[in-house]
Amino acid sequence: METTRVDEKIENMDYSYFINALSSRRRPALTRELTKLAYLAPKEAISLAEGMPNELTFPFEQIDITMKDGSIMTLKGSILGSALQYIPTQGYPPLVKTLKEFTYKVHQPPNWENSELLVINGSQDGISKSIEMCIQEGEPVVVQNPLYAGIEIIINPYKSPLLAVDQDQYGMVPELLKQQLENWKEKCLQDETLRMPKIMYINPTGSNPTGTTMTLERKREIYKICCEYNILILEDDPYFFMHFLDELTPSFLSMDVEGRVLRFDSFSKVLSSGMRVGWVTAAKPLIQALELHIQSSYLHSSTLSQSIANGLLQLWGFDKLLEHLEEVTAFYKARRDITISAMEKYLTGLCEWTIPAGGMFVWIKVHGVGDVYEMLMNRGLKKLITFVPGHAFMADPTQACSYIRASYSKAAPKQIEKAMKLLGELIREEKLLLRRKLENCT
Repeated sequence: METTRVDEKIENMDYSYFINALSSRRRPALTRELTKLAYLAPKEAISLAEGMPNELTFPFEQIDITMKDGSIMTLKGSILGSALQYIPTQGYPPLVKTLKEFTYKVHQPPNWENSELLVINGSQDGISKSIEMCIQEGEPVVVQNPLYAGIEIIINPYKSPLLAVDQDQYGMVPELLKQQLENWKEKCLQDETLRMPKIMYINPTGSNPTGTTMTLERKREIYKICCEYNILILEDDPYFFMHFLDELTPSFLSMDVEGRVLRFDSFSKVLSSGMRVGWVTAAKPLIQALELHIQSSYLHSSTLSQSIANGLLQLWGFDKLLEHLEEVTAFYKARRDITISAMEKYLTGLCEWTIPAGGMFVWIKVHGVGDVYEMLMNRGLKKLITFVPGHAFMADPTQACSYIRASYSKAAPKQIEKAMKLLGELIREEKLLLRRKLENCT
């Protein structure tokens, strides 16, 4: 009975509402479709259709990659030939198959039969194309506030209002989301040129920049609200496995009975950021539209990177991959603990913060300094310490901001300790300067 109910909900979704006019006009290239067929054809089939170079002309004989555990992954012969060749836009077929198995194993999406998966050049590429697929100039987008800075630069050229929803220690607050949507609905009733939002961007685990991780109950509340207002959820979750909780919180994808979640996963934070291997899972009509966009731009994501990722997954298997992810999480949790310890030592009384529940960042509020920009970007740089002013992550970056984002991913433990000590000195100096300015004014 449950399957029938889910299927009915999917059938009731009008995806044409979410796909803008430009994206809906894209058509598949016949040559790309033939490339897809070539990978599915029997070995005895003869094709004179593909305009591919012959692998015999490539100067590469073999690629050996030695892992830290001493195991070696080798690409040679026909496997290397495939790794250096054009592939279907959806992705390197063996990797697509592996990622589908992994995604189902982890999330068990209730609408899996109606879903598809597409390999992308890291999450940023997929998110950018998804936003470009959905919105037109002036259409609003729901975001969490503060938000990942890479989203604002995508949306800004569209002159789209950001319906910003504040966060607490567990991420976006459902009551504030509902309130924001109701307020915007009232504006739409008063101004016929305004439109209700079609998409919401959310970073639910180890959020950048706050480090917050959403609870299952909160995800369910937000999903219900998005169903009520007919909003697609862009679930950007690169830190999904880098959580510091006792248990992994199920994803929005795992509860998506209506087919309104586009989930973005990535190997950037756990295998290699430079490989640029990510994937998006969503309802088939949405994936088809995204695939056509990639067809028209760069044909497909790097085959070599995909082949290496697939080779690694075949070498390791899912159990070894999950073991590696646990090691990555332990690494960052240790760095987080070192960072919080240093902050307690040097910033107590000067700042406040919430202990990150995942990811690479801690979000720090400075007491008594209304705007940290000059303090960090001028006097801070002179002390040879670098933090990101909170302005970069706010829905309105022009407003004064007393927040700082600190990343504990790269700096060594001793460097983290020194940086927090210098930040404490910097804040005290800034407060002294502000006090003197105030005295001079009076």
